[in-house]
Amino acid sequence: MMLRRKFIQNSSILAGGLLLPSELLATDSFLGYEPKAVENRIKIGVIGCGDRGKGLIHIAKQLPDEFELVAIADVLDFRIKETLQQPGAVGVKTYADYRALLDDPQITAVFISTPLNMHFPIASAALKAGKHVYLEKTMTYDIPEAFALVELVKKHPKQTLQVGHQYRYAPIYYKVKEMIDNGYLGKVTQIESRWDRNNNWRRPIADPSFERKVNWRMYKEYSGGLMAELLSHQMDFINWAFHTHPKEIMATGGIDTYKDGRETYDNVQVMFRYDDMIGNFGTTLGNERDGYLFKLKGTKGTISLLVNDAIFYPEKSLKKELETVDGVTGATKIVWDKNGGIPIKTDLPAKDGTYYSLKDFHKSILEKKQPDSNVITGATTAFCVHLANKALYGQQIERWEPKYNLV
Repeated sequence: MMLRRKFIQNSSILAGGLLLPSELLATDSFLGYEPKAVENRIKIGVIGCGDRGKGLIHIAKQLPDEFELVAIADVLDFRIKETLQQPGAVGVKTYADYRALLDDPQITAVFISTPLNMHFPIASAALKAGKHVYLEKTMTYDIPEAFALVELVKKHPKQTLQVGHQYRYAPIYYKVKEMIDNGYLGKVTQIESRWDRNNNWRRPIADPSFERKVNWRMYKEYSGGLMAELLSHQMDFINWAFHTHPKEIMATGGIDTYKDGRETYDNVQVMFRYDDMIGNFGTTLGNERDGYLFKLKGTKGTISLLVNDAIFYPEKSLKKELETVDGVTGATKIVWDKNGGIPIKTDLPAKDGTYYSLKDFHKSILEKKQPDSNVITGATTAFCVHLANKALYGQQIERWEPKYNLV
């Protein structure tokens, strides 16, 4: 009965009306902050023009009052040519060497979307060159680099470094976090997370000499594999939503489908043991039935999360109470789906989380504040990814150490 009253009193949490942090607002004006088309527009350079780099350019084009693309850099000439054909990139300066781009005085900030092994050296050079940095996930290639980047950011307090864990900015994920904080799930003890595909994850190449530069995700020299490229998103959300980190990490996997010379596994499963909670994270490239699957299971209910949608399934013992809404209260009626779940709504458009994350990046630079996804949260998730890979390839249990608890 108490839970039912709480739903009635706060029914807007399921029917819209979530009070999101100001940086997520879709409008151009909030809390006295109003971008002015010229003086607040930040000139950016994009380093790394693969799929993700071009994707960032596409989203930045949707924010013309916030960003102006002036330069791009990539070691592959054909990536430069592809990018120049993209709307929003016509006529920009081009560089084969990112260091030349960083020397460009008109550039205020850079987006870094390169292979993982280059995240740290480029981010370090960008900070030293006086640039603000939007750094794609996972933050660094290994644990020592994560520690080093944390220390470097401390030495550059006037610059913003944001990490591209964009689900921290997706409106539906903010709403789910609020539900967790308000006890709607009760005690959560189980997390199920998958991101499955049925393809070989391989990019086509015109020249065999480009194999490792284009398909870098498949080689340990450059990549953290599926842990870093896919599962890091869900790992980061759990860290954020539950204010936690794993205590123990166990993993297994293999190259089970594509015997094509790759080094990173195409089939992985990792289990995180948190305080009073188990997180299961897995992905395969050999089956796409589940696709993106994310379930948070608590004593009062389950939330099933997709990229832009979420459904709350109360436990049977509570469902009857929730199906009756007291009309005297004037509460918004709870809408149920055919499977006995309550679709979770938000007031904001279901845009790519990157859209909202780039708005926060812009706001963080102008207001000289730390973004929600910052070097500390980025390092914490990087520790999770790298410990998971150590457990996976080393076939051993990895344990969280006190030194990973950053402030």
